[in-house]
Amino acid sequence: MAYFFDEPSHTFDEYLLIPGYTSADCIPANVSLRTPLVRFNKKAGEKSALYMNIPMVSAVMQSVSNDKMAIALAKEGGISFIYGSQTIADQAAMIAHVKMYKAGFVSSDTNIRPDQTLQELCDKIEQTGHSTVAVTENGEHNGKLMGIITERDFRMSHCNPEDPVSKYMTPLKDLVVGHSDITLDEANDLIWERKINQLPIVDKNGNLQYLVFRKDYASHEEHPLELLDGQKRYIVGAGINTRDYMERVPLLLKAGADVLCLDSSEGFTEWQR
Repeated sequence: MAYFFDEPSHTFDEYLLIPGYTSADCIPANVSLRTPLVRFNKKAGEKSALYMNIPMVSAVMQSVSNDKMAIALAKEGGISFIYGSQTIADQAAMIAHVKMYKAGFVSSDTNIRPDQTLQELCDKIEQTGHSTVAVTENGEHNGKLMGIITERDFRMSHCNPEDPVSKYMTPLKDLVVGHSDITLDEANDLIWERKINQLPIVDKNGNLQYLVFRKDYASHEEHPLELLDGQKRYIVGAGINTRDYMERVPLLLKAGADVLCLDSSEGFTEWQR
């Protein structure tokens, strides 16, 4: 049944911002769009527990908000709510992938054992799209670092696909590495001083922690509004529903979700009382 509103309606064209005095300090660089995201009591002097650097979030939709969108939007200062219309495990994996990115410090998602073959290496590179591969003792992202191999270290047309990765990798003894207490500025200085493209970061036991890339230095300079948590990781949200939230929420929080959004077609339903 149609309902007719008696109140007058307006369009944007009916409103005008009245110009005022413009001082020398009124420049784009001094404009802050910092926006609170979660509820707080301003009258009581509270501050929001979470702010965005730009007032922009992405829709909780499968065609919009995945891990790639979350990373891209966090770089600009906004936040993405990864869609919940997927399995809990898949949504948690997307959250975890976003939280792997630490400003300037990247947790390696393309890793291999030294005894694996070049063909297996090429398969991993094709799967992830990353041409720099960490060689660790157990093939895990936090395993003992054995070396680094990139696409420039071999020519598949001139190599035996069954050759072990260890034959072509740059071994640990020839690598420049940083330790886990290094700062991002120190890591970037080391990259430029030693003229290298990536710097592996290891802990005191030689286990791989992160990779710092030369190319990310420019990216960091280009994105001063990056939205980061206390550990310099990108902030990401997640959408939840009113059905399996009891099982979904704990796993999303464990994966690192910073904020949750109740994804519903409307707010007046039996399940949202």
